[in-house]
Amino acid sequence: MNGHVESCVTISISIIDQVIVVVYLAATILIGFWVSRYAAKNLDSYFLGGKALPWYMLGISNASGMFDITGTMWLVYLCFVYGLKSIWIPWVWPTFNQIFLMVYLAAWLRRSNVLTGAQWMETRFGRGTGANLAHLSVVLFALINVIGFIAYAFRGIGKFAAVFLPFNLDISLQSLHQSMSFVPATVSGENVYALIILSVTALYVVKGGMYSVVLTEVLQFTIMTIASIAVGIVAMSRVSPEMINAVVPAGWNDIFFGWHLSLDWTAPLDMVNKSIQSDGFSFFTIILMLMVFKGVLASMAGPAPNYDMQRILATRNAREASLMSATVNVALYFPRYMMVAGLTILAIGPLRSALIADPSKVDFEQLLPLVIRDILPIGLTGLLLAGLLAAFMSTFAATVNAGPAYIVNDLYKRFINPQASDRTQVRMSYAASVLVVIVGMLFGLLTESITQVTMWIVGALYGGYVAANVLKWHWWRFNGYGYFWGMIAGTVGAMGVPKAWDYFFPGANTLYAFPAILLLSVVGCLLGTLLTQPEDDEVLLEFYRNVRPWGFWGPVREAAMKDPEFEPNREFRHNAVNVVVGVVWQLTLTVLPIYIVIRQWGWAAGTLVLLIVTTIILKFNWYDRLETTALPQEQGST
Repeated sequence: MNGHVESCVTISISIIDQVIVVVYLAATILIGFWVSRYAAKNLDSYFLGGKALPWYMLGISNASGMFDITGTMWLVYLCFVYGLKSIWIPWVWPTFNQIFLMVYLAAWLRRSNVLTGAQWMETRFGRGTGANLAHLSVVLFALINVIGFIAYAFRGIGKFAAVFLPFNLDISLQSLHQSMSFVPATVSGENVYALIILSVTALYVVKGGMYSVVLTEVLQFTIMTIASIAVGIVAMSRVSPEMINAVVPAGWNDIFFGWHLSLDWTAPLDMVNKSIQSDGFSFFTIILMLMVFKGVLASMAGPAPNYDMQRILATRNAREASLMSATVNVALYFPRYMMVAGLTILAIGPLRSALIADPSKVDFEQLLPLVIRDILPIGLTGLLLAGLLAAFMSTFAATVNAGPAYIVNDLYKRFINPQASDRTQVRMSYAASVLVVIVGMLFGLLTESITQVTMWIVGALYGGYVAANVLKWHWWRFNGYGYFWGMIAGTVGAMGVPKAWDYFFPGANTLYAFPAILLLSVVGCLLGTLLTQPEDDEVLLEFYRNVRPWGFWGPVREAAMKDPEFEPNREFRHNAVNVVVGVVWQLTLTVLPIYIVIRQWGWAAGTLVLLIVTTIILKFNWYDRLETTALPQEQGST
């Protein structure tokens, strides 16, 4: 982002708001410690809650984990700069991967009945050398992914706290910098705040495991939903449609777009044009095509090894895994975008004069805390602060809970101490959690903006993940060696290709590097697979019988069908239709609250009708068919 971040902004919030925030934080930490006795039984209890938590609680927890402060700050920035067209930009994650999970992939993953994504490698590739290499490669990716998301959370909470907290906490490291040049000369107050808040949050996460994560996130989601609706109502009462139209450029409130973005902020706020240029979204159609191409592949690959995967594996069975993923879509998008739209138009209206007054100090990624600080009334400020801290803690908690499972279950238990007691494994989990947090915060110190780390995670790192993880579900010949070399080529490409791309095309969006990273990964997958032997027939047959995927499984399917009771998966067409309908359904949940807040009632009514129609289609074509696509109970569930 352009502009200087002020790390020392003297501001005080009311006693009422302070009490709300303090009471919430104390309650959250107490809950974490109270449920820690359930988490300390064994790894299954610590990381998956003993697979005994209801699907709707896991779904709300997952939605709360995605309702993060850093992402919400980014969405407010996007909505302010790009208007209604901003609803397409989160496809870079892609947000519609939740539809693929809801329709079929969550059920496939849950049937594997494992603890982590790396352990899943054994069900697919066995326990030979290739399988071990595949196992290690996904552990490496998972840890890089978790560290990246901790850095992402670090950057967001630092920017957020710097607006509200009055103390100048800049720390000079000049003497250390002179002897070790890689050490920064100064640690800004923004970074010091982030270090403190992440450390406090880690207390209840490390102690309580999945139980504390889920229970606190249900509380956090309740607060966020109330705060989101309240913010939307306040915005509607303070900012009229005429006020919005008088400020925003032509096309801002139009969901559709042409080849170019064609948003010119020159008259109202010229510095916004600089942000658009630095983001690299000017050629919007090209960017969107890359998002869809990358997003479909990433969605077919299944969830990355993070908190989303942990929630799926924690469900009781495959049917509940699908319902849990559906809950995420229902619970997340409407309230979140009610808040995003409300904060955006408050920035466009009442805050506009302050932004124009001193543009040199504007960091548009800080619009969210600026609106809360300067615009919202007493009481709602405290509620929203508590809610946003809750959102931050949700994402951070879920991320920290996911990472150590790979260190303990997939490295320590498998390769170092297979006979470790449950108590030893849980203690190792505590230590691994602390280690992951420390490394993630160190990387957070090196990042400059939310957009920078976001685009690297979703544009580069996930580009290296896609090829191997699509093939593992859909091609019987794909083996452990192919997975290993595909993941290594993709991960190395994610580290190097964006830098090379930026060297030749300075300032270009990281997403443009995705095809090159994907190509490297595909080459690694194919060479690793075709130059080595297929996996053992019994391993492939067992996997196919349990998971029942569709795709290129011809020889394995024929072997499985020798059992007259086996029924292969014939749901591809229904799954494809439901994915398309589901993406439209998800978009309506996203755009409807924006139309309501900006009071475009005609578009809101049309969107509501489309929401109802797509819901009815999904009811008959997806929900009513869950019994035939997901087994009611899975082996080993509680």
